[in-house]
Amino acid sequence: MKKFYKSDDRGNSELRQLPQMPREVYRARLVKHLDWKRLLWITVGLTLFCIVYFSPAWPDAVDPNGKTFELTREGKASLALFLLAATWWVFEVLPIGVTSIVIGVVQALLLIRPAKTAFNDFMDPSVWFIIGSVVIGMAFTRTGLTKRMAYKMLTIVGERTSMIYLGCFVMTAGFTLIMAHTAVAAAVYPLLMAIYSLYSDDEKPTKFGKGMFIGMAFVAGAGSIITLLGAARGAVAIGFFRDITGREISFFELTQYMFPIGLTMVILLWGFFMVFFRPERKRIEGLRERASALYNSLGKMGKTEIITISIVLLTIAAMSLRKFIPGLDQVNKSAIILVSTVLFFLFKILTIEDLEKIPWNIVLLFGGAMSIGFCLWQTGAAEWIAIEWLGLLEGANWVIFVLGIALFVLVMTNLIMNIAAIAISMPVALVLAPYMGVAPEVVLFASLVTAGMPFLFLVGAAPNAIAYESKQFTSGEFFMAGIPASILLMVVLAVFVMLIWPLMGMPVTVPAG
Repeated sequence: MKKFYKSDDRGNSELRQLPQMPREVYRARLVKHLDWKRLLWITVGLTLFCIVYFSPAWPDAVDPNGKTFELTREGKASLALFLLAATWWVFEVLPIGVTSIVIGVVQALLLIRPAKTAFNDFMDPSVWFIIGSVVIGMAFTRTGLTKRMAYKMLTIVGERTSMIYLGCFVMTAGFTLIMAHTAVAAAVYPLLMAIYSLYSDDEKPTKFGKGMFIGMAFVAGAGSIITLLGAARGAVAIGFFRDITGREISFFELTQYMFPIGLTMVILLWGFFMVFFRPERKRIEGLRERASALYNSLGKMGKTEIITISIVLLTIAAMSLRKFIPGLDQVNKSAIILVSTVLFFLFKILTIEDLEKIPWNIVLLFGGAMSIGFCLWQTGAAEWIAIEWLGLLEGANWVIFVLGIALFVLVMTNLIMNIAAIAISMPVALVLAPYMGVAPEVVLFASLVTAGMPFLFLVGAAPNAIAYESKQFTSGEFFMAGIPASILLMVVLAVFVMLIWPLMGMPVTVPAG
């Protein structure tokens, strides 16, 4: 029996006893409140980690030239850590940012990499680029630009939810032709939030919300493959191609071959989301008039809006000109975009309260993604996987070879940085291609297509993580949507490799070396 003191109105205390809860009832309530699904996936992640980490040494990988690649203890440990992190990320057994912290902690505790190295990756320039991109989106929201743009777009596309989908997707993909898809996603995200607020006031997720935000992430990737301005991966891949083959791929040659497949994917993804995430309502009655009235109520563009647009346009111009002005390409794009952050606070467009609203859960997610990506790369685990995978393709039909390489890049770019996926696969694939009778050009372009569209994991690309901030979907729902979308991507790529690109003049086969 539990005892307690109770005082009456005169201040006198009396010792009383409460009946103790029966042990069986207590256990029943404890079991009821346990999250068994969460415990299951925590256990699965730890089990996968232990199976790989404590397994005997794995055999060496051998490349086409006979060079061997050992999977070291650190490399095997990094694979084990990735399996743990991927499981916990997908099923959200912890906040995704906290799972990222686990990545750094395990590397330091198990001596996979030095703690300084593992945690420094959390502040990699790419992570700072994401912070700068998010701040641009915050500035658009703070000044009211997102509402202005959202209302204007809705007066154009009308009241049909299918057309709202299409308008949002085309706008997102269009912006990626001139600026990095991370910055595009950060700028478009608050605009989509403003649009969604006119669809539903309920905080409960809807199919329309899931389709709009997951779709934004997917089409940002589809649009980013079209020009070299959409992401850094294109320039990296072309650099490897030039060093290995001695041939230069121009800015416009890349766009010539990538525009048709990028446009095709944007249109097909629109159809995909109309099938898998068909909005609950076909129309939002009165939306056009409502959006027009809201737009007019904003009045003329104010001083802060003009300053914000000017800062953003100058930032975009500076990042775009890096590709064309000698010497400017040496300036890191993260430093350029962070200048905009400083200017927003310098002109008092943003305040300290806005700084505290940065979604650090997303920032930590990408810090962890960078850390595990570099871990797989620097320990040799990623290269070992690449050699093993490409070795399976030796002697295969040329189409299977090209699609096999593209599939490998697709898988790896969902797991680690797409630049790293390109860096570990391109050199081996381009060396192996002549022996298979495959032209190096088709290997390059096929790899760039899949490197730009990681549809499975939030860590695959920054737009994925930015879309997650909408709270319209879980990481598991994103993963399940990404499976059929990735299959669709591979089917489209197969058609282009076998039919469309050869008709456009791209060499796909050469005499076997």
